[in-house]
Amino acid sequence: MSHTHVHESHEQLKDALDTLKQTGVRITPQRHAILEFLVDSMTHPTADDIYKALEGTFPNMSVATVYNNLRVFREIGLVRELTYGDTSSRFDFITTEHYHVICESCNKIVDFHYPGLDEVEQFASHVTGFEISHHRMEIYGRCPDCSNKDLH
Repeated sequence: MSHTHVHESHEQLKDALDTLKQTGVRITPQRHAILEFLVDSMTHPTADDIYKALEGTFPNMSVATVYNNLRVFREIGLVRELTYGDTSSRFDFITTEHYHVICESCNKIVDFHYPGLDEVEQFASHVTGFEISHHRMEIYGRCPDCSNKDLH
């Protein structure tokens, strides 16, 4: 069940759009674009970042529009708002917790789920006093295809 990151983003976007449909939120081209940007972004953008990225495509969109749409997404549980001190909120597309194994030969990325790691955040918070927003873990190795090539 390997798939590339592009495919994974596409799946997540599709799920998000399905959720919008189920909750009766109209999917406007702007909403679609904002969601797509969030799904593809690994950096937890601010409303302003999203606005700057999309203003070329939607000249009549304002930062307020972006923010209002993000609020809608947050209320239906698609996005979480991360606040760091007094800087602008950043927005994070909520995915189910999963981790990546990355092949060092062909760069293939495979997802796997490992629920046991949820406690890592609580532990980190307990030990350091940090308010933890998320964690990421990447595991590197060689995929079966590349390992088999070595044998022949």
